[in-house]
Amino acid sequence: MSDDVSHELLGLDNVLVPVGDLGAAVSFYERAGFPVAFRLDEAGIALLKVGKETPGLLLRLEDELSPRPPVWASARVWLEVRDARATADALTAAGIPPLAPVFTVATGRTVEIADPWGNVIGFTDYTKRPELARRP
Repeated sequence: MSDDVSHELLGLDNVLVPVGDLGAAVSFYERAGFPVAFRLDEAGIALLKVGKETPGLLLRLEDELSPRPPVWASARVWLEVRDARATADALTAAGIPPLAPVFTVATGRTVEIADPWGNVIGFTDYTKRPELARRP
């Protein structure tokens, strides 16, 4: 790419997440701790908040999408949390089992979940690299 600043990457916009049932998806993600910013059933979308940032997870209804298990060779979205172990406990209490036990990564710990359509969301903390965390 050239040095043209018009092509400079400035940050994330929304992350689109395909789902087969908008109501069930909103319910699942609310149980996982995501507040709903807005929901437009007639458009088949709902935006979920991620922290104090404006972009979020944009659930998008795909009529032909049926429930499926997660596939390793697919994109994953990881979100920062203060404590991945506490997040794993809260998810389990909400009826959302982690895909695997909490595991160690370069910055700290991570736990992953999958929605009914196989979309994988990870929650990672910065306990090993607190200087990189959004909040101390």
